[in-house]
Amino acid sequence: MEITPDLLLQAYRIGVFPMGERRDDPKLYWLDPRLRAVLPLDGFHLPQRLKRTIRAGHFEVSADTAFAETVRACAEPRPGHPESWINEPIVDLYGELHRRGHAHSVECRVAGRLVGGLYGVSIGAVFFGESMFSRERDASKVALVHLVARLIKGGFRLLDCQFMTEHLRIFGAIEIPREEFRGLLADAIDGTASFQRELGGEDPCAIVQDNTRTS
Repeated sequence: MEITPDLLLQAYRIGVFPMGERRDDPKLYWLDPRLRAVLPLDGFHLPQRLKRTIRAGHFEVSADTAFAETVRACAEPRPGHPESWINEPIVDLYGELHRRGHAHSVECRVAGRLVGGLYGVSIGAVFFGESMFSRERDASKVALVHLVARLIKGGFRLLDCQFMTEHLRIFGAIEIPREEFRGLLADAIDGTASFQRELGGEDPCAIVQDNTRTS
């Protein structure tokens, strides 16, 4: 069965998503993990060292200014991970979702050079995180903090991370059973939220910490 952008959006609505086997393999397969990683937006943990890094202004952070480049950077080999599940069909499909306003990226630059970022899919009040990359220390972590701040500002209710990693656990991500995730998804997928490309000069660290304190 050919996976079209419309089919892809329908799959996300029920908690299913595609991956490739290898970067150079054009086939895709569907996943519906038994355990699902989610990052509670009202339980985000911001390490003090990372907060200092963000406020120092080393990284220039933007959103939706280099979506295709961010996806391709996520597919690059990295230490310990020479292969990638992001193949050309993934690049094409998510590029079309981006053009439709359903996929977004957050980018970190230093002196104009892209050094880190992430991308994902938004439907209703749910953001489905797909992948991230870092060419400089902390770049992907800074992008994640900025993503969470944008989701909070935009009224999102669920941040799906798909699979747990130690990287995500640091920020408060948890694993929940598939059925529990489906319940959270059903509650939020038809909600109203808006991905915030700009924070209007607000401090992303303050946004995420204020949301944690008041929730």
